[in-house]
Amino acid sequence: MSEKLSYKSAGVDVDKANLFIERIKPLVQRTARSEVIGGLGGFAGFFRLNLTQMAKPVIVAATDGVGTKLIVAKMANRHDTVGIDLVAMSVNDVLVHGAEPLFFLDYLATGKLDVNRCSEIIAGITKGCVEAGCALLGGETAEMPGFYGEDEYDLAGFCVGIVDETRIVDGSAIVTGDVILGLASSGLHSNGYSLVRKIFFDRVGYKITEVPEGFDEPLGEILLKPTRIYVRSVLNVLRHFPVHGIVHITGGGFMDNIPRIVPEMYKAVIRRESWNIPRIFNLIQEKGELDDSEMFRVYNMGIGMMLIVPERVGKKIIDHLGQMGEVAYMIGVVEKREGTENRIQFV
Repeated sequence: MSEKLSYKSAGVDVDKANLFIERIKPLVQRTARSEVIGGLGGFAGFFRLNLTQMAKPVIVAATDGVGTKLIVAKMANRHDTVGIDLVAMSVNDVLVHGAEPLFFLDYLATGKLDVNRCSEIIAGITKGCVEAGCALLGGETAEMPGFYGEDEYDLAGFCVGIVDETRIVDGSAIVTGDVILGLASSGLHSNGYSLVRKIFFDRVGYKITEVPEGFDEPLGEILLKPTRIYVRSVLNVLRHFPVHGIVHITGGGFMDNIPRIVPEMYKAVIRRESWNIPRIFNLIQEKGELDDSEMFRVYNMGIGMMLIVPERVGKKIIDHLGQMGEVAYMIGVVEKREGTENRIQFV
């Protein structure tokens, strides 16, 4: 007689999924905004828009993941920070255009649902949402045996924000003489981990628990520092000062991200000595024998976000950011680009 089959015997435990939903409900409730209608557990999330403060409201959306930083989380058996990364990558992208993040949706896929581990992940997501001021409106947790290994999982996130069309930041207001302010990153954020793993674990042979020479914490702690969320501080700046452009330094580093905002007729002149590059980037460059151009194309090099502003308000904004806990530097200036000059120049 053949074995009696069920969804559970095929690797999907619906009862455990329901237990997981009950476990995370209090976490999700911490992110609620007054515009949220209903609670967790429906087929979709509802968000009541208040458009009275905007003449021409525009919805802004972004999506991203965490990438192979998840492999480092698995190596360290620590899963409480990658959810913050997931939120940060999307809310910071929405913020670049001057938009306020309103709500966030997550997608978590795994080979086997580990309620404790997945609850850690969601706790990180809710922490990121609280920090960004957006509601965790809904999400999907998919148990996919045969597609992922039992200990494997992947994350994707989706953020929706809003901005008045008259206040969209798109770089079109940038002019010669504008200064570039660099906001300090918390570390690698969520980019370049495939290269980091190849250098540190394959080439050098570091252990995840090892404390590299010159450092005071294990490599796992250093690499899993969550991406900084700049939403509250930058939105505050936008309310008080003119901002001509914002750059989120993610995959592609300085080299690929700055040209996305600065018009082709201009170049960004970056002063290399204007901020201290964190030691972790120096270690990556040394052990990987990487040249400067590769480092600045892959990593944020200690600058997670840039504001391009009129020179007359540059110092005031740095002081203003400092009062909100941000470390910021005046790292460059916008100049006219001649002929085929590079879009970015380091001096």
